Amino acid sequence: MSELFLIVGLGNPGSNYAETRHNAGFWFLDALAQSSQVSFRLQARLRARTARLTLQGKDCMLAKPATYMNQSGQAVRAVMDYYGVTAGNLLVAYDELDLAVGVTRLKRGGGHGGHNGLRDLFQHLPDHDFLRLRIGIGHPGSKAAVTNYVLSRPDASEEKMIRQAIREAIEVLPDVLCGQMARAMKNLHTREDAS
Repeated sequence: MSELFLIVGLGNPGSNYAETRHNAGFWFLDALAQSSQVSFRLQARLRARTARLTLQGKDCMLAKPATYMNQSGQAVRAVMDYYGVTAGNLLVAYDELDLAVGVTRLKRGGGHGGHNGLRDLFQHLPDHDFLRLRIGIGHPGSKAAVTNYVLSRPDASEEKMIRQAIREAIEVLPDVLCGQMARAMKNLHTREDAS
């Protein structure tokens, strides 16, 4: 079997948070698991819910931290250490305030941009040069309104746009797994720019 590729979605566990904007990373993993017909199971010692599948011939692990968002790094580090995953084989999907609703962007490396989940990952991972899938949720317009905004549910039209953007991101995932990041980025970003 080929080297394991880890795909992490960031979010908060529990039904109270399931439909909130801050859980867009979980939405991505749920959609990916559903399309591959796999289910998540809790691995308590890793503090994560995981599912394993093969995509494009690549052995992939999906992981949703069972910790809260601001402690995501503990779970991600535990999964990486247990399975021997390097930062080069890590993709982290998360909600992004600085992108419009319905926009997704792929990138490698960069800062945490104030995102509490990424900030915690930075504290627990020595190498920050991992892939990111930034899922646009829009910005409420005021810094003071951010917490309530990310922890609330989008309206029906916004949710539809976010979920469509997630489906489009899943379509380019085979290129990501095959090391064709430039092609994946071009296909994903061009599609969105045209819409």
